[in-house]
Amino acid sequence: MRILGIGTDIIECSRIQRMIDKHGTSFYKRVYTESENLYCQSHQASVIHYSGRWAAKEAIMKALGTGWAKGVQWTDIEVKNEPGGKPIVHLSGVAAELMEAEGDFHIDLSITHCKEYAVAFAIATVPH
Repeated sequence: MRILGIGTDIIECSRIQRMIDKHGTSFYKRVYTESENLYCQSHQASVIHYSGRWAAKEAIMKALGTGWAKGVQWTDIEVKNEPGGKPIVHLSGVAAELMEAEGDFHIDLSITHCKEYAVAFAIATVPH
């Protein structure tokens, strides 16, 4: 495998809570997919899960090297979980179009969070 890029991000959960408090439903709809909202809201401490997905999306953008300036929307990047909990990445929209040129790419993702912080690490690879 050849590494396309790596990315990491850290976010204070209190920052995400402030955005939720200030923008409410519009924040949820702008940043998270319906599936991500359902997942996060299914947890008692939903803000740490929203924070984890925020950090994941930022880390993925860094790993892909596409940046937000090329028209990628927050909801073009979706973080789901396998039955065992492992996070997986699904790209759509402009993010998927930009990565099609790379062919068969893969993104590995790790997310961790506690009461105060969420951290994510992403690595994008392609076969040799």
